[in-house]
Amino acid sequence: MSKVIAVPMRNDHEIDDHFGHCEMYGLYEISESNEIKFLEFLPSVNGCGCKSNIASVLAGKGVTVMLAGGIGEGAINVLGSYGIEVIRGCHGQAMPVVEGYRNGTLVSSGDICHSHDHDHGHVCNH
Repeated sequence: MSKVIAVPMRNDHEIDDHFGHCEMYGLYEISESNEIKFLEFLPSVNGCGCKSNIASVLAGKGVTVMLAGGIGEGAINVLGSYGIEVIRGCHGQAMPVVEGYRNGTLVSSGDICHSHDHDHGHVCNH
C-alpha cells in the first residue's frame, strides 16, 4: 500500500522551522515498490496551522504522515484527529528527509525525530 507524506517547506524546498508559517506543503508518495514520487506543491493558507483547515485538505489528498520542523501540540492534535502522524524536529532539504523516512533512518521518538544518518542533510534536533 502506498503512503502519502506532507512536508511543510519554504520556496527553496527546505523544511520550514514553523509549520504554521510555511509557504507550501510538498506532497510525496512512497509506492508499494518503495519508490518516491513527487505529487504536488500545495500552497499554505495564512494563519496558524492548527486553526486552518489544512488538516482536512491534507487528509483529503491521502496524507498519513507529516515530516515537520517545529510544530505545536494544537496542530499535532488536529492533524492526528485526521489520521496524520507527525514526525517533528526535522530540517534540511525535503527530499533527503523523505528518503530517510522511506529508508527507516528517520523515526519519531515523541517530541522530536531522530535520524541515524546525520551526513545527508536530514538531521533532526536532539
